[in-house]
Amino acid sequence: MTIPRSTRRTIFAVATLFLGAVPLSSTAQDGPSLTDIVEAWLSSPHAQRGDAAFTHWDEDGEVPPACATCHSGPGLIDFVGGDGTPPGIDHPAPTGALVDCATCHNAASAALATVTFPSGATADTLGSGTICAVCHQGRESSDSVDAAIAGAAEDAVNADLRFLNIHYRAAAATLLGGGARGGYQYDGKTYAGQFSHVPDLNTCTSCHSPHTTQVALDACTTCHKGAEDFRAIRITPTDFDADGNTAEGIHGEIATLHEALGATLQAYATEVAGTAIVYDSHAYPYFFIDSDGDGAVTEGEAIYPNRYQTWTPRLLRAAYNYQFVAKDPGGYSHNPKYLIQLLYDSLESLGAQVSVDLSGMTRP
Repeated sequence: MTIPRSTRRTIFAVATLFLGAVPLSSTAQDGPSLTDIVEAWLSSPHAQRGDAAFTHWDEDGEVPPACATCHSGPGLIDFVGGDGTPPGIDHPAPTGALVDCATCHNAASAALATVTFPSGATADTLGSGTICAVCHQGRESSDSVDAAIAGAAEDAVNADLRFLNIHYRAAAATLLGGGARGGYQYDGKTYAGQFSHVPDLNTCTSCHSPHTTQVALDACTTCHKGAEDFRAIRITPTDFDADGNTAEGIHGEIATLHEALGATLQAYATEVAGTAIVYDSHAYPYFFIDSDGDGAVTEGEAIYPNRYQTWTPRLLRAAYNYQFVAKDPGGYSHNPKYLIQLLYDSLESLGAQVSVDLSGMTRP
């Protein structure tokens, strides 16, 4: 999207106010110029004014409090108390307001040291990434799934159940693993905690550019020599998915287990819940009735009136984990052990009712 020149001038003026009065023609000796910073931000997802993340509420004229924290810069500033009011947000935010310089470069955002996750768990170990985790934490948790299915028979269809969506790119929930309880964690199982990387690459902003949000591969190849793609990296010889390929990156191990879970969800839905199911990653609420029973999304199926409603507690838990893994495309870097545990446990649970071949698979 092309940003009008007048809008660019406004952005530069705001950036100068919050980042320091640096002449736009100058280049700092120890880092990028203000011009470079703003141009980098303009290429980021946080600056895409035309995207649904910022336009979904245009017809309403305001972003409701439940969404404003992450879908409006002023909303996030209000949430952390950067506008002079107590932390928390209790009023709508304006539409069209991006996650811009002022959103993160204010005293309250910079001072934020603890973040609370949907499970109620708190974390004070994210350093400069704490402000990132406010939004990239998801909207649901193991706890909310348990609350929804409380008292319901494990394999009985329950008309009161609906799919609970973790939401988009809950990277911080993946990173914290069992500590945040972002994925559905089965009783009696233990789960990996916060994934610790090397000291220089152990926060959101040490891996991701804080302005473009991109990650540079050359920061990884110092240790992971020869890697030509992030997905090719692995640090363990264990064949978690039992496909016999230990040369693929850990992403491949997770992808195979994720695919197996998708197929097993379909088998359970048909054989136990009694209604065939399909998944569409780009259509809310993601799980739909497979009307023609062909195992794939066909025209007219991925629409809200055709949403899947034949949920049992066992199916809902596994579907929640399927979506949790799907909605963090960088999860293989954020916490691969945690994702593999969630996938394995979901397969194992469904295997109590349908055929699942776990032989050779390994739970870390």
